[in-house]
Amino acid sequence: MDTEIKQYTVSVYTENNIGLLNRISAIFQRRHINIESLNTSPSEIEGVSRFTIVINITESQMKKIQGQIEKQVEVIKAYYHTEDETIYQESCLFKIKSDLLFDERQIQNIIKESNARIVTVNKEFFVLEKSGRTQEIELLYRELSVFGIMQFTRSGRIAVTKDEMKISTMLEAFQH
Repeated sequence: MDTEIKQYTVSVYTENNIGLLNRISAIFQRRHINIESLNTSPSEIEGVSRFTIVINITESQMKKIQGQIEKQVEVIKAYYHTEDETIYQESCLFKIKSDLLFDERQIQNIIKESNARIVTVNKEFFVLEKSGRTQEIELLYRELSVFGIMQFTRSGRIAVTKDEMKISTMLEAFQH
């Protein structure tokens, strides 16, 4: 049996129904598995939603969870992929005191080097936006926390697979 814990990105294609998020999260909760990241959005198919969930578990646990998710009536299909099989991004916002932007040349260098973008500036604060891989966002967080972060928020992972997922063909049949 495999015991190696890996990070998986789970893509769940669903009909958009109330209460489904609770039932899907309960599948993880019952097994005491922490969800690292969760994003829901429309998918490439009209009327179909996509959940993108990031978890750290073994592959045998992942296969069981995939089966449990697919038992939900509204779930059309669930896929899971390792990090090297996906192209992903996360996004975050930092709110920082404005005087630091003008008084600390180092902050200006950090912003430039990290490819972060200033979204807004006023007398009290400025807001930075950064999109990238987890490690890039964590690095920027560490660099800025030295100066003090007033607020920080981060999105769930959004991901596409390097290989084609056969969901589109499946859904054409589903919609007829």
